[in-house]
Amino acid sequence: MSTRHEADVVVIGSGSAGSVVAGRLASRSDLKVLVLEAGGRDTNPMFRIPLMTGILLRGRYANWFYHTEPEPGLNDRRLFWPRGKVIGGSSSINGMVWTRGFAEDYDAWAQAGLPDWTWDRVLDAYRSIEGHWAGTTPYHGGEGAQRLSRIATLNPLSEAFLEAAQQAGLPLTDDFNGPSPFGAGRYDYTIWKGRRLSAARAFLTPQEHRPNLTVLTGAHATRILVENDRATGVEILRGGRREVVRAEREIVLSCGTVNSPQLLMLSGIGPADHLTRHGIPVVADLPGVGANLQDHLLVRVEYDCTEPVTLHRLLRADRAALALLRAWAMGTGPAARFPLEVGAFLKSDPALDLPDLQAHFLPGRSTAAVRMPFRARHGDPGHGFFANVYQMRPDSRGEIRLKSADPLAAPAILGRYLTAPRDIEVLRAGVRALRTIFSQPAFDRWRGAETAPRRSRQSDAELDAWIRATADTVFHPVGTCRMGLDAWAVVDGALRVHGIDGLRVADASVIPTMASCNTHAPTMMIGARAADFILGGAASDRREAA
Repeated sequence: MSTRHEADVVVIGSGSAGSVVAGRLASRSDLKVLVLEAGGRDTNPMFRIPLMTGILLRGRYANWFYHTEPEPGLNDRRLFWPRGKVIGGSSSINGMVWTRGFAEDYDAWAQAGLPDWTWDRVLDAYRSIEGHWAGTTPYHGGEGAQRLSRIATLNPLSEAFLEAAQQAGLPLTDDFNGPSPFGAGRYDYTIWKGRRLSAARAFLTPQEHRPNLTVLTGAHATRILVENDRATGVEILRGGRREVVRAEREIVLSCGTVNSPQLLMLSGIGPADHLTRHGIPVVADLPGVGANLQDHLLVRVEYDCTEPVTLHRLLRADRAALALLRAWAMGTGPAARFPLEVGAFLKSDPALDLPDLQAHFLPGRSTAAVRMPFRARHGDPGHGFFANVYQMRPDSRGEIRLKSADPLAAPAILGRYLTAPRDIEVLRAGVRALRTIFSQPAFDRWRGAETAPRRSRQSDAELDAWIRATADTVFHPVGTCRMGLDAWAVVDGALRVHGIDGLRVADASVIPTMASCNTHAPTMMIGARAADFILGGAASDRREAA
């Protein structure tokens, strides 16, 4: 083993948070920054085509391809958990929806002992990231590197969803990230000029010309080196060789909700009894590492469609090829947009102050039923549409644990979905809310038979059984290295690992409780705040915005 690399700051992971951390540090200071990415480059054109998301999420290419352990609340099914393994991480394969959550989410973090995470402070970070399609407003930034767009012309079924939601008594909201997110509306996306704009493409890649930024791909971090309670380096496996990367100032762990706690535990930082069972010397006994796992669990309410206006028309190989070529060459056409065009924030109980359910509508069938090259998996189901729905703030908690001390072995993932009694009640209410929307006159022209859960399932018991048999993850895991000050917290309010100097965690794993949204935007916000914490907020350190 030889020391091959040195830097002031080493960032492990180039995903939604890591790309922002590294890009901002490199552009706003003279710090020498080195990024370690286990995956490869995002040069394949399919990373840039929005409609390829369904294939990227469910294929092995650039994907850690994890699965959970048998889930007791889901009839012991093992759920598939894709995680990005490429420059840009999961932001290179995700659904590109940009939602930030409610002010109350972040104020609750502050009230729990994290005063630096109030909505006002978080909003400043969001506005610094965003290059919003509507420009600079009190709620949005117009000059940030993460360009955001909205689909201008909707599929007629998406228009019907918005109309039906209003007929069902929901308000129409103009901005899910604005002051009034309750109701139905259009989503914003990390799509710009018809192409995916990942966190890496927005923040990291544009800074790679700088002499103080180095990005190493194919660099699998196997252990964080700690000397006298200070993180000093990272052991990596690269090209079949073991090397050491030294960090003069600090290390930022941005490997995500699965891999960040895994790497901490492999490094001896975690629950002492668990580490001892795997023969790993204990460096810091932090019982909260890997605990507090939260995820969004969805179900889909689906119908046959009576007219040929859905994405089913793209299942024909020649049409699919033409759409992909057009999107790649010109950034236009059906493959240059993401089909979850509209959705809703709903309440499982009208008496609630805040929505507790989120839905996305798609004018087609689930990508789980489609494979390359855009052919149906099980015959031809024909035209159809669906909306998914999930509880935004679940009570159930799972964990990430090591299966062995082998750094190349996948960890054990246990979501413990629906083990908190209230969670299935909320999800059941979401199914009924979607049925109410789809029963409205706006869908009379388009609505065929209900194919899921099927009209025969009406009682609580019937719906609960269907939910446990079919519910799936939305790919939004958070919380396994949570912020806080108590004995189960892993990092403090500045994202520093308790008991270890020179080590921070900056990714979705630090989220203490779920924000009411898709998790990509909050993760990028955390990356921006981590860079600010490292730089100390000193204006003299800032040269230009990333």
